[in-house]
Amino acid sequence: MTHQRYKGFNTLEIDGSEIIRDLPGTKVLFVSNHQTYFADVVAMFHVFNASLSGRADSIKNVGYLWSPKLNIYYVAAAETMKKSLLTKILAYVGSISIERTWRAEGQDVQRQVKMSDISNIGRALNDGWVITFPQGTTTPWKPLRKGTAHIIKKYKPVVVPVVIDGFRRSFDKKGLHVKKKGILQSMVIKEPLVIDYENDSVESIIEKLEYAIEQHPSFLKVIPQEELLAYEEANKQRKWRKEKA
Repeated sequence: MTHQRYKGFNTLEIDGSEIIRDLPGTKVLFVSNHQTYFADVVAMFHVFNASLSGRADSIKNVGYLWSPKLNIYYVAAAETMKKSLLTKILAYVGSISIERTWRAEGQDVQRQVKMSDISNIGRALNDGWVITFPQGTTTPWKPLRKGTAHIIKKYKPVVVPVVIDGFRRSFDKKGLHVKKKGILQSMVIKEPLVIDYENDSVESIIEKLEYAIEQHPSFLKVIPQEELLAYEEANKQRKWRKEKA
């Protein structure tokens, strides 16, 4: 059902998928920037399984889904995964639903991290692969949440950075509807990060992640001005529609 979103309506350009085949079967944490609620992670399911089936930077021929890797999980906000029947189904097939500590129902909040959320991520890592979006938002260039670094230090997974682009332009914010066709989407899978789990500080791990997924503030200096203006205009439109509703 989703394959045509990346191989028909739009084109997904993949780089580095050969790295997937060399990873261990468990304790791998994929860390990525975030552009839509669901289209990003679904694309990763396609790319990871296609690579495991021997395809090189391609999701051509959907036959790789007949025998998929099932122990792939992704971290998602619990409130998002409860909003509809579809999101509940998506939660059932692999989400680790967590309570966000900084945002709830569209409002800024401050609450303690639930230790059960951390434990659930640890259980998932021990069972397979986990995808996380450490910014916790689809808004670009936002600071990364330190909880990701704490998880890395605690569970010591192989950390694989993933950089995506084009999803914000081709899908709506939820990633459920194709907004525009003919968009070039891209996914770059990078070599695992070198991390000293015992001696690297939380701050240094966060900085490594920011550079790896190209969300460090320094990247703002090299982003074309027209792209920044286009994003700001889209943000204004979303805010206007929300206020009108």
